[in-house]
Amino acid sequence: MKRQRIRLALAAFVVVACAACSGSPGRPAPHSEVIPPDQILEFNVLYAQNCAGCHGNDGNGGAALALRDPVFLAIADDATIRRSAANGVHGTAMPAFAQSAGGMLTDKQIDALVAGIRSWAQSGLLPGANPPPYTAKTPGDPQRGAGVHQTFCSSCHGSGGTGGPKASSIVDGSYLALVSDQHLRTTVIAGRPELGAPDWRDDVRGRPMSDQEVTDVVAWLTSQRAHNPGQPYPHLKNVHDQEHHDVD
Repeated sequence: MKRQRIRLALAAFVVVACAACSGSPGRPAPHSEVIPPDQILEFNVLYAQNCAGCHGNDGNGGAALALRDPVFLAIADDATIRRSAANGVHGTAMPAFAQSAGGMLTDKQIDALVAGIRSWAQSGLLPGANPPPYTAKTPGDPQRGAGVHQTFCSSCHGSGGTGGPKASSIVDGSYLALVSDQHLRTTVIAGRPELGAPDWRDDVRGRPMSDQEVTDVVAWLTSQRAHNPGQPYPHLKNVHDQEHHDVD
C-alpha cells in the first residue's frame, strides 16, 4: 500500500511538472517554429520580400514595369524571367537575387518566383495579337528610329523626346543611364499601362508598331545616352566651378 501511494505521488508530481513546463514563459507554442529564410518557397512571401518594392503589389507595376502585364508575359518566356531574377540586369537598378550571383535566394526559390509570375498569365487576353519578339532580331537604325519616334511617340513625349503634355522625357540622361536596351524595348512593346502608356498596338490607333520599328526607335533612344553617365550636367558644372571661384 505504501509503495502504491509513493507511485501515485510520483505520477502526480510528473503530471504537475509537465504542465508547469508546457506553460512556462518563453516556451514556443505548437507549430510556431520559424522557417529558415532559405527554405521559404511560398510565392507570395518571396514576391513581397524581394519584388514588390519595385514591381508593385501583385505585380501591377511601380518603379519598374508590371510583371503581371499580359503583353510582358506573352513575350518573356520562363528562361528570360529566371535569368533576370537570378542574375539581375547589369548596369541597372535590377539586382541579382540568386545565391550563385551574390544574392540571397536559392535555385528553388528562384524557381518558385518564376512559376508564380507565370501563373499570372491568362489565355485570351491578346486575341489575334502578334507582339514583336522580346529580343531584337536585326540591328536598329537610329536615323529611322527618329522618324519612328515622330510617328508613334512624339504626341506624348514631345518632338525630341524631351517631354510633352502627356508624358515625361525619354531622352533624359539620368533615365537612360539607369535602364538597359532591353528595358527600353520591353517598355515600347508592353507599354506601362499602370501609367497610362499604351503598348505597341495603340500608340497610333489602328497602326501597330512592327518589330523593325520597335528595334529602330530603341536604337534612336540608346543613341541619346551620355558618353559618361553620372558626370555633372553642363549647367551644374558651371555652378560648381563658380562656387570654387567664390571660395578662392
